[in-house]
Amino acid sequence: MKLRYIKLIFVLLVLTSCGSKENETVPAAKSATDNNNVVMLTDVQIKTAGIQTGKPTIENMSSTIKVNGLVDVPPQNMVSVSFPFGGYLKSTHLLPGMKVRKGESIAVMQEQSLIQMQQEYLVSKSKVSYLQKEYERQKTLNATKTSSDKVFEQISNEYQMERVIVNSLKEKLLMAGINPASLTENKISGSVSIHSPINGYVAAVKVNIGKYVNPADVLFELINPEDIHLAFKVFEKDLPYLKEGQKVKAHLVNNTTKIYNAEIILISKNLDENRSALVHCHFQNSNHDLLPGMFLNAEIETTNGAAVTVPDDGIVRFEDKHYIFVQRSTTRFELMEVKPGNSMNGKTEIASGITNFAEQTIVTKNAYTLLMKLKNTAEE
Repeated sequence: MKLRYIKLIFVLLVLTSCGSKENETVPAAKSATDNNNVVMLTDVQIKTAGIQTGKPTIENMSSTIKVNGLVDVPPQNMVSVSFPFGGYLKSTHLLPGMKVRKGESIAVMQEQSLIQMQQEYLVSKSKVSYLQKEYERQKTLNATKTSSDKVFEQISNEYQMERVIVNSLKEKLLMAGINPASLTENKISGSVSIHSPINGYVAAVKVNIGKYVNPADVLFELINPEDIHLAFKVFEKDLPYLKEGQKVKAHLVNNTTKIYNAEIILISKNLDENRSALVHCHFQNSNHDLLPGMFLNAEIETTNGAAVTVPDDGIVRFEDKHYIFVQRSTTRFELMEVKPGNSMNGKTEIASGITNFAEQTIVTKNAYTLLMKLKNTAEE
């Protein structure tokens, strides 16, 4: 930056020197300005300063939206493991970060109510067997009118109610992780294994051996990392430039060399208190080195359509405003304020109120030299 200003000062000194010599031989160039926004140079000064002119061009401009986000997991890929009947944790080998396989035993729970539940199931199952035989016997007797309808109806109701009880206890045992088909009077246990419902890894262990847990308590949190995604927030002003299917490039905060390609899959339809919306992106490749909660920086390239553009070297900034020089004649240039838009490949979009701006001839290179000449002349 310092080198640039040194070059500009040198060019200005050359212009001043050339201007003094020309004033001696070319009286027409004696007046440097017509007003505060116009500067006039001789052909020699223009050539010495390396000033170039040209027409604005129409370009398909795109801009980049930079956002901060984090690696997230959809709810269906995060599992909280609990025990629906409560009890004491007898054993577990889990530690945060460990991998688990679906169906693998991850803990053993112990509870007295499990013994009573198995007992009730076996007793009720035995009773159903007896009632079934009695039902068949009474059905035969009732068909020959040996037994009354009342007796047959009574045994039929008892048989049906007991079957309901057996099925209810069966479902409870399945919820507890006990296979009812394997139960016998000699195989009743107060302990039961908890099995992993997914393939993934352990995110958190929230219980220790010997601790009593209630049915609502979470024992472990497991995560399936196969469907992790990127989530970030975008402000309201940038939402019109985003759409589903748009490509996103992300990288870790402390590692900008490795790029993770993603694609927008969902844009929320409501804004939060900060006037921003949540955007979800799906990673195009499986990234097992990314973990939920990691922060990522991301860039989204958006296309804004055709725009009138000028080279960046043709735009000058002065007192927090942007200007360009419009060529009014071969040696006469007028400073005009513009509103710049997006920049891409050395060109900047111009949203200006200049009449027929696309048809104007403007300074495309070394515009700062003209600005310095204009302001120094004004000060004189």
